[in-house]
Amino acid sequence: MPQKILAGRAADPQLRGDLVQVKVDQIILSRSPARALAEALGAGMKKTPVEVAVAYDGTCVTDARSLADVAEGAPHSVSPELPTFNVPIARGGIGFPAPVHLERFAAPARLALTDDPRLAPVGGIGMFSLVVSPGQLGQALATGSTWVRPPRSIQIHLSGRVRPFVCARDVALELLRRDIGDIVRRIEAEHHAPVVLEFAGPSARLLSVAERAVLCGIAPQVGAAAAIFVSDEKTEVFLRDQRRSKAHRALVPDPGAPCEEVISVDLAAVDPLLMDETGVVRPVRDLAGKPVGQVVLGGDSGVTLRDMLAAALLLKSKRVPSRLDLLVAPPSRQVLEVLAQSGALVDLAATGARVIEPDRRVVNCELYPPPAGTLSLRTADPAPRVPGAPAFVVASAETLAYAVATGTVGDPRSFKRPVRVTVPRALPTDDVLVLRDKKGDGVTSGKAPALPPTVPWKGPLVLELVEGVPRRAATNGAASKADGASGFAVVLRSLDEVRAVVERSVDLASLRAVVAPFVPSAAVAALASEGIATFEVAAGALDSFKGSKSLELPAPAQWGDKVEAVVGEQKVEMAWLATGAERGWTHAGTVRSPAPAKASKA
Repeated sequence: MPQKILAGRAADPQLRGDLVQVKVDQIILSRSPARALAEALGAGMKKTPVEVAVAYDGTCVTDARSLADVAEGAPHSVSPELPTFNVPIARGGIGFPAPVHLERFAAPARLALTDDPRLAPVGGIGMFSLVVSPGQLGQALATGSTWVRPPRSIQIHLSGRVRPFVCARDVALELLRRDIGDIVRRIEAEHHAPVVLEFAGPSARLLSVAERAVLCGIAPQVGAAAAIFVSDEKTEVFLRDQRRSKAHRALVPDPGAPCEEVISVDLAAVDPLLMDETGVVRPVRDLAGKPVGQVVLGGDSGVTLRDMLAAALLLKSKRVPSRLDLLVAPPSRQVLEVLAQSGALVDLAATGARVIEPDRRVVNCELYPPPAGTLSLRTADPAPRVPGAPAFVVASAETLAYAVATGTVGDPRSFKRPVRVTVPRALPTDDVLVLRDKKGDGVTSGKAPALPPTVPWKGPLVLELVEGVPRRAATNGAASKADGASGFAVVLRSLDEVRAVVERSVDLASLRAVVAPFVPSAAVAALASEGIATFEVAAGALDSFKGSKSLELPAPAQWGDKVEAVVGEQKVEMAWLATGAERGWTHAGTVRSPAPAKASKA
């Protein structure tokens, strides 16, 4: 299916070559909207030519720091000038980007670009979304096209029906338990192409679009570039309920379409599961009886409207235990209104719940972090698990309901009688919190976003070597060195560390190289467009980097598929993962097209 979407938008429908140029339908700005706007303006954008472009303001709880970021035009702030370029702003309070985009903007059989891996759930509607750098987003905003590597597919064949008290979150955790990440890694190593999870089978068509979105949300955790479902009658009904019937397009795989691997999952065999604080998926019974101190119901992924209504019914007439904090984070304003209209919000409030705003800092635990000495249970997907990151348990909404009812972890089937949930068909679809330009009367305030300077590779470089994901203090120290080391390189040992560095690459101004045993192709392209070289070494060879303080790289003219570097006092051969135009981006330090030379005066 992703190949069908790309073929209809590519200059070469056969998708030949390492990189192909394709037309973009939607652009979703979430992590660095101001930086993407600066790149687009630098490329000469007047009005974006893409079908849909939206910027999400994820800051609901404003403070002095967030206001200063807007005033200074910080990369992750939302410039109020965006609507004048045909880019509406989804204002703070409308919800988390993934569920809101699914409801209001996502459309099947389209190609979307975003800078946020947490937008993977939009694949549940049949839209193919790719994560790229802010530089690539800016170029796509200005030109309406981008360069991508043709993907490979893994088919996940779903059969059977889920049993009572088993939610889509449990099925997603079952997929993570199947070690899909190892399969993704093997296919990446063989083809050097991004891998997409395609859901198929008779049961795939039985799932609602919201449930499909929950399953698509696992893609970043396994190293896949995206996940996608078919677009069928369920999709059409979903769009009709959202009053967006005209956006529907059918999308099914062609008969006999090739895929690299097939994984079969019987939904009837899935039990209530959870992901513990170390990232291991286990049956709920393994942690049964452990006390719980915090429950966060909602967030941007892992929960549907049906799940929220079911949790409210299960908790009706119950009270929150004295040592437990129940926080409800409705995924979107639409879900909040439905909960209010149905009375579920009143039931949750009577239970002792606190309703919190859909601030982006909730999902990364900057707000409401897990309390020490007890368990925190949440429905949302975790951020990359790196040393120092807050840890919590991920489980379904019904498992969370049992924890609230008893104060401990337990199997939700202990409720014995499942609740009957009716999801209303008449959904509120008012876009009052979407700020659009009115006849060119755009708001102009704050500082215009500025392009960061490009740092091209020139001659041999000696880079400071940092083990693991760098902290801000380490990056500032590296940036302050005007001579000696010309920036720094990081040595990463896990996929989560790679994901964390890619997400923070905009803030790591002096990062020049990444060394790891596995880097997904999509991450390679995103880093290359920021002028960051990506090298692969065998896991065993990483031991040679221990204790070393520097990485010496030869001049770019000597780089090939293999690059011989000096680590400390020994030579190490590394594989350069960039391909085609990505190598030019790396050496130039940017994805921007070079400015035309000015004609000299006679």
